[in-house]
Amino acid sequence: MSAAPIATDFAPVSLVEAGVAFQGLSRETALLAAVSGGPDSVALLALLAAWAQTPGRPVLHAATVDHGLRPESVDEAAAVASLCAKLGVRHVTLRWEGAKPASSVQAEARRARYALLANEARRLGGATLVTAHTLDDQAETMLMRLAHGSGPSGLVGMRERSEVNGVTLVRPLLCFPKARLVATAETRGLPFIRDPSNRDVRFERVRWREAMPALAEQGLTAERLGRLAQRLARLDEVAAQRAQTVLAEVLLSDECLEGNLRLRFSTLVCEPEETVLRALALALDTVVPGGDGHGRLERLEACGAALTAAARAGLVLRRTLAGCVLSLGRDGVLALQVEPPRRRGVHSSAS
Repeated sequence: MSAAPIATDFAPVSLVEAGVAFQGLSRETALLAAVSGGPDSVALLALLAAWAQTPGRPVLHAATVDHGLRPESVDEAAAVASLCAKLGVRHVTLRWEGAKPASSVQAEARRARYALLANEARRLGGATLVTAHTLDDQAETMLMRLAHGSGPSGLVGMRERSEVNGVTLVRPLLCFPKARLVATAETRGLPFIRDPSNRDVRFERVRWREAMPALAEQGLTAERLGRLAQRLARLDEVAAQRAQTVLAEVLLSDECLEGNLRLRFSTLVCEPEETVLRALALALDTVVPGGDGHGRLERLEACGAALTAAARAGLVLRRTLAGCVLSLGRDGVLALQVEPPRRRGVHSSAS
């Protein structure tokens, strides 16, 4: 692990800026920083270590996940442990054991990484997981989701505070470009590594990363994508709150009993389409909590459109979606119940 100099015109993140970014972490009891050894996470570690020295701040821990995908990973994790010792931060290396997948390596490694980190956070008594995702990561995520057909909620990108595997996850550096974190690591003389997989064009995120300079020339910069994510987040919050309010108003019972739910769909369809879709998604998640979700947005839209057309025409309709059977009566009442085994997706049933 070496701090090879990188030419940059970006200023390092100051302790004052870091203090503002970390302000929301003050209420946590303990923090677990995910440190891969790259410049982003090393900068996060150093800034958090300085910030956490103030009395009354949460105890800081660090963890490195050794995926076992490259021979160098053992030495890289050891180098992070050494840096943590110098900074006075408790560190642990978590290893992804067992056979590795032949395909979808990055996706599987990500799942394994968060599972290991979440387990460590729980072992620490409920520590909050902190990662070094940057503005560049946010822009890449938005482009990937846009290409995959995500709707407004997906295009919000990564949220500053979310949950993963039952553990609180905070990304306090989303407003900073990666170059500023690299500059932070260099200015402080912190050793870091460069993972060769971050340049491997076999991975989708890398391909989007390489496309970013060309997009920036046309005005689609990481900063503008990040600002778009913030604006969409505002709209998403309003739309989500409205959907919850409307669903409560059209429910015909106060609770979901034995996987059944009934609502006045003929009243719901008087709302804008976005509210109808979100309320329908909430109802599906109520009937099958923690199930397979409501699938791709296109399937939810198709199901919602069919139910809306039938409700306005006073017709009977039956559909299946996300592990639920949706039965619309002539009275405009929509009943949702758990779908019998073996059938999934959206398709027509007896009308």
